[in-house]
Amino acid sequence: MEIILLRHGKPELNLKGRLNAKEIKQLVVAYNQSGIQDSPSETLIKRFNKHYVVCSDLARSVQSAKRLGFKQIHLSDALFKESGIPHFDQSFFKLPAMIWFTLLRIMWLFGFKKNGESFIQAKLRAKQGADKLIALAEKNEKVILVGHGLMNRLIAKQLRLRHWQGPASPGKKYWEYGVYTR
Repeated sequence: MEIILLRHGKPELNLKGRLNAKEIKQLVVAYNQSGIQDSPSETLIKRFNKHYVVCSDLARSVQSAKRLGFKQIHLSDALFKESGIPHFDQSFFKLPAMIWFTLLRIMWLFGFKKNGESFIQAKLRAKQGADKLIALAEKNEKVILVGHGLMNRLIAKQLRLRHWQGPASPGKKYWEYGVYTR
């Protein structure tokens, strides 16, 4: 059995500029609605064309699966979406967008969850996602999840805890993936 955890392509959204908390909230909404601006390599397109295809319900995941050449997406499920970036409702100062995202993710790891799910909830969802992928692999032999960086890493950890062989991290860059076998 084989499970591939692949990160989606590069989002269309520009994450530059100085923003306040209210603008970060708007950027998070736009990011979750964005598609992708690039395409995978030909090698990658040919590598996984016989797999059962699973995506999150976010546009960048679905669009990435289509750019991989899959004619059919077998399952699109919010279970596999990226954990939302928590954010404040107001702030009186502006920071670069990437500083905000980094700061908010670090705070998230320590329990901050305002306007999003907690780290504990994300880990629980990853556990459920791993269970779902394992069940699909038992039925279909080869499964690919076209997912998201952080959620893919959390799912990878769950697969490895269940004695699946594969890398600790499936890859941080767009279109990178990890192969998990049992």
